[in-house]
Amino acid sequence: MPDNTLDYLVIGAGPAGLQLGYFLHRAGRRYLILEAGQEPGQFFRTFPRHRTLISINKKHTGWDDPELNLRMDWNSLLSDDPELLFTHYSDRYFPHADDMVRYLADFAQACGLRISYGSRAVRVDRPGGSGPFRVTDESGRTYEAKRLIVAAGVLKPNIPDISGIETADTYNTASTDPADYLGRRVLIIGKGNSGFETADNLMETAAVIHVSGPNSLRLAWRTHYVGHLRAVNNGLLDTYQLKSQNAILDGDVKRVERQADGTYLVTVAFARVNEVTKDIPYDRVILCTGFRFDASIFGDTCRPDLVIRDRFPALTPAYESVNVPDLHFAGTLTQSRDFRQGTSGFIHGFRYGVRALHRFLESRHHDVPWPSRELPADPSALAAAVIERVNRTSALWQQFGLLADVIVLDGGTARYLEELPHDLTGPPIGARGHFSITLEYGPDHDKIDPFDIAVGRIRQSDSARAHEGHYLHPVIRHHRPGEATAAHHITENLENEWDSEEVHVEPLRAFFARRIASVPA
Repeated sequence: MPDNTLDYLVIGAGPAGLQLGYFLHRAGRRYLILEAGQEPGQFFRTFPRHRTLISINKKHTGWDDPELNLRMDWNSLLSDDPELLFTHYSDRYFPHADDMVRYLADFAQACGLRISYGSRAVRVDRPGGSGPFRVTDESGRTYEAKRLIVAAGVLKPNIPDISGIETADTYNTASTDPADYLGRRVLIIGKGNSGFETADNLMETAAVIHVSGPNSLRLAWRTHYVGHLRAVNNGLLDTYQLKSQNAILDGDVKRVERQADGTYLVTVAFARVNEVTKDIPYDRVILCTGFRFDASIFGDTCRPDLVIRDRFPALTPAYESVNVPDLHFAGTLTQSRDFRQGTSGFIHGFRYGVRALHRFLESRHHDVPWPSRELPADPSALAAAVIERVNRTSALWQQFGLLADVIVLDGGTARYLEELPHDLTGPPIGARGHFSITLEYGPDHDKIDPFDIAVGRIRQSDSARAHEGHYLHPVIRHHRPGEATAAHHITENLENEWDSEEVHVEPLRAFFARRIASVPA
């Protein structure tokens, strides 16, 4: 009897599902992608509601290096085909969402990915708690796989616990026609990009717009987290600060009460003013508080643990459920790994997380070692390899502080491995330990106003103070068992070109020399 059990079953044909499908297909694995819709990328058929992506699409970088270009291309999936780049689909810096829909459909077709459309997964079981996963779709078809990867994204609205909130509109359903808000007083709950995107759309028609949330507004240019408020969506801030009728409310919405005439009375407890509570009238209330993972399809034998107020699955460094072996996650569902700090919630970040996941699966289940190259274990060779990588890599650039290159010392040679989750490198590899290479922002970088020239800055030639730098820069660490980790920072650079012999290369070479000399051969 033939074995119909797949090696891998992937739920979701969005960007992450297609990216993993590309790697599985290229490796010749038995896999299938289940997709609820009739085409890939269903999320982008609806979101963002106002149809402008905030993922940049910079076509003209001045570089010929395709790896460097990916630093400025936040929409392309990884492949060996230069025609399968999103930059061929739009000239706009912030593209239209319909271009993403078209791109994903072409990617799936060009790569020949095995996708079952119209196959919404409604139940996931694992009989006995081990062995193959069994997934049932809405038509009653069942699929079995040794490993399950969920790449379905976060689609369930994140509804805060507010009395009467069920009477408000949601970001998913509220009208996007500004004429529907003519002369109205509008409250938007949520200080993220969806809230401000919605507010900016209404500035010409609404009489009053208030945007509320319990926490201080966080701006992406300050925090370096691209999910915080982006400049492209911050038009309302200008109107607020220049005495228009719009405002940002810092406080908790305690109650949303729908009146008999269809208007609202909203109770807000303001922060930082002795918790003053005020009832404010509005004509419309729109909830823009994000999304969460829907774990309801999982049976008791394989239900994953959740974190961050049960919004996301709890993951190991191998993007695996902490409590369900062989249940992995890909794409925006992996953002618990660097929540509101990194890029795992976005294509330009998770495309590299998916590649790392695939390499992990290959090494664990198919005896395919993590890709590496051999180098002489001498300071000059190691410094040259690191400088070459940090000047080109897009993966470490996009997944800053999360993915790391690793150099493993083994006698007179060294192995250079690229793009491991940094905490997979936890126990030192090899008797002499290992070096990790990451790109990181400096400590407290999110507390520094990047436009305040009075803030203390280091000279870009001051390699001795490189560890004080706030901007993105390379960090090399030496890990050995039973010993505090030694770290070397390469000073930040305006053009992100770390190639000065005196400032960048020689201090790194000296660090390698000291650390290699400190351990037995």
